[in-house]
Amino acid sequence: MPHHPPPGSRWLAWMLVLLLAACAAPVTVEQTDTRSSYHRLNRNALSSNEPSEVSLTTLRQRALLDTYAMFPVETIRALHGWMLIDEEPADDLFALAELSYLQARALQGRGEDARPDYLAATLYAYAFLFPDDPRQRPDPYDPRFRWACDLYNLALSAALSNPDGTSAALLAGRYALPFGTIDITADVAALRLEEGQVVSLVPTINLSVAGFRNLYRSAGIGAPMAASPNSQPAANEGLEVAPRLRVPTAVLLRLPHARQQLAGRALQGTLSMHSIFEASSIRIADQQVPLEFNQTAARAFSVAQTAPWSSELRGFLFGDLFAGRDTSRLAALEPHRRGRMPVVLVHGTASSPFRWADMVNDLQEDRVIRENFEFWFFAYATGNPIPYSALALRDALQAAIRQLGGVAADPALGNMVVMGHSQGGLLTKMLVIDPGDSLWNALSTKPLDALTLRPQSRDLLRRALFPQPMPQVSRVVFIATPHGGSYVSAYSIAHLVGRLVTLPAAVVAATGDMLTNNASALSVDRSNLRIGSVYGMTPGSIFVEALSRQPMAPGVHAHSIIPTLGGGPLADRTDGVVAYSSAHIQGVESELVIEGSGHSTQADPRTINEVRRILRQHLAIVCRDTRRCGPPRP
Repeated sequence: MPHHPPPGSRWLAWMLVLLLAACAAPVTVEQTDTRSSYHRLNRNALSSNEPSEVSLTTLRQRALLDTYAMFPVETIRALHGWMLIDEEPADDLFALAELSYLQARALQGRGEDARPDYLAATLYAYAFLFPDDPRQRPDPYDPRFRWACDLYNLALSAALSNPDGTSAALLAGRYALPFGTIDITADVAALRLEEGQVVSLVPTINLSVAGFRNLYRSAGIGAPMAASPNSQPAANEGLEVAPRLRVPTAVLLRLPHARQQLAGRALQGTLSMHSIFEASSIRIADQQVPLEFNQTAARAFSVAQTAPWSSELRGFLFGDLFAGRDTSRLAALEPHRRGRMPVVLVHGTASSPFRWADMVNDLQEDRVIRENFEFWFFAYATGNPIPYSALALRDALQAAIRQLGGVAADPALGNMVVMGHSQGGLLTKMLVIDPGDSLWNALSTKPLDALTLRPQSRDLLRRALFPQPMPQVSRVVFIATPHGGSYVSAYSIAHLVGRLVTLPAAVVAATGDMLTNNASALSVDRSNLRIGSVYGMTPGSIFVEALSRQPMAPGVHAHSIIPTLGGGPLADRTDGVVAYSSAHIQGVESELVIEGSGHSTQADPRTINEVRRILRQHLAIVCRDTRRCGPPRP
């Protein structure tokens, strides 16, 4: 038979259970690690699939937490009603922004129309951030302040984007909301950038960027976009804005008297767009608010679309690479703005303008530099003779100055800074010397006018080998420049590769004139005459020897940045391509040795910091001499 405890034993057991339950503490404290605590405190709709603890608290206070899991739409509607009757609805507004964003993300995951809920999240976040009553503005120390900015930016980006997030469109018209409609008016004046009418937008908030050492983002308000302006017809000469330019922009949807409008069912909003080159902040609800930009993402998008690296070897081997193009060799990241001084970047051998990407990416984050300088990039066929490439650089700069109205129209054009890396430094030096006939005399024993030449050959030789200082270039920077030649150029393999270079027709014609009709005037053995850049940079060549003896013209400020590898005496070091003894020259205002850096030093932070210092010094001198510098814009 089954055994049953006596009734008194059962009663004692139940009493024991009740006593144990009564002794259990209703509140407990448990020690956790710092990382777990931080994650719990900062969990929100942006970092997880759950609302933040502060929004859950709001739901509990409104007795809505139990219904939220099963009936999210109805819960959001009920919370919207609570918001309407609350005199200080900040808690409700933030919770509504989070819950609407989560609802939109769930709808999008199911392939349903999520735009109404993304727009609702945008408007709730805006109302939380920008109340009409200044006393109700959120505390910047409240974590919800930054979360609300991010909710606004992400929700607006999603509302403007196509389903896969690869492109965006600026909305105008009437759009549905979960609680009504919104009529969005486009601010036409603010939808046209100085670079031109926008033809496409790419959201950058979800782009993953690789290839840049530093990734820059300006935190603020606005959906960050990479805007592509309407391309202007390419110039045959002068300055051309990069054809695949992507401008960092911020798109804003404003809701005047937001909390008041949310009480109705028919809302009115205004859409505007702002370029990083035009303003870094904007006025909203009587306060200055920073704009959100993803600068590096926009720059990376431009570089990736251009696919620059494939042309570097072709640019060395084919001297006529640029001859057949209908575009300038001089490109800029943005149209010239009056008062901004050009910084012209000249790349080295078998390279391209995009080797300056890291440096420009860093320098443009310096607000003083961004507002007072602009970057121009010179592209050239790097296997051509150095005087010929230097002439192409000079012609391109002079054409750009004419195109922009000259120094009379903008005095900033008379304070150019030119920076050359490696061979580019030799081209740069050719802009600021007055050699007279010394370069010519290194090649010929007779004056140019005494030779038998066709007019076009005589003109080319005169312009290439008798340069005059460009008065608009007031400062130059030499980076890893082989003033005395590169020992790598002396290698037999380098000379073998140099023989593969196809020279421009004009150079071939002028060389043929010299060899055919004036061979007795040559200072070199005509059987061993080589004129490409590799031969010109070979230590001991007649050209590099003659050029190295030329001083900079009076009034030109010059600087050297010299990378070196290894230890030992400085005089014995090299950067793997150029010896220190070759890069070191007299007559410069400063020389910085970058120890442990190889020849391609443009991305080294020490090199970039020195360039920053030089540009700021240049600005200070120009401001002192011209008294034209004003306070930076907001």
